[in-house]
Amino acid sequence: MKIAPIADVKARLSEYVNQIQTEGPIVITRNGKAAAVLVAPDDDDDLDWILLSRSPRLQEILDHSRKSIVEKGGIPHDEFWRQVRERYDAKPKTRVVADKKADYNTKRTRKKK
Repeated sequence: MKIAPIADVKARLSEYVNQIQTEGPIVITRNGKAAAVLVAPDDDDDLDWILLSRSPRLQEILDHSRKSIVEKGGIPHDEFWRQVRERYDAKPKTRVVADKKADYNTKRTRKKK
């Protein structure tokens, strides 16, 4: 792991991006204190994990869920998926785009007459 001041990283960003590919993350400092980390994701899943782990909204949802489990208790795995299937089956199925286009054309034809 390398440590570099922000002014140096700004001046040579392309070089640092190349370095993280082979040498790993670089800690960027401002006034001698860690300010950021430059890291290369291995793949799209890794990028998703990095972004989601820093999402304030996701952290809020997870905190709410953890509190709910502590207060009310959780539900068994099988029960969770049964409820998901019930909700999915209860939702009205949307029509295919072609059906919507046919309806639109029919209504438009009626108006012209």
